[in-house]
Amino acid sequence: MNNLFDKCSPYFNLVSRILLAFIFIMAGYSKIGGYAGTQAYMESTGVPGMLLPLVIMTELGGGLLLLVGFQARLVSFLLAGFTLLSAIVFHYQPADETGVQMIMLMKNLAIAGGLLLITQYGAGAFAIDKRQ
Repeated sequence: MNNLFDKCSPYFNLVSRILLAFIFIMAGYSKIGGYAGTQAYMESTGVPGMLLPLVIMTELGGGLLLLVGFQARLVSFLLAGFTLLSAIVFHYQPADETGVQMIMLMKNLAIAGGLLLITQYGAGAFAIDKRQ
């Protein structure tokens, strides 16, 4: 069975990168379309709204770099830090009666875990990093 997993490993790695990158690309893109609302939400949590362009660049740029596998170890490490910071700032709300924010917190923790695996093992065979 290990032989099968070993043979599929490059494809698992590629699919993992695509799935992780997708959430960042879509989040960054949606913030462009909902700029004013996102900025207001950030400010309501005490985060300066002027940081929104940096957030969009981080999500879109980082997501695209992760997708193609360019500097994937560094990018995934930085995105993991960004994701953990976002989890703490925006989703750690123990008083949330619906539990939605705690689910979002756990989602961010899981995403950071996946990103740290890419940090450890690299982008895999189907990446720009392997072409250099």
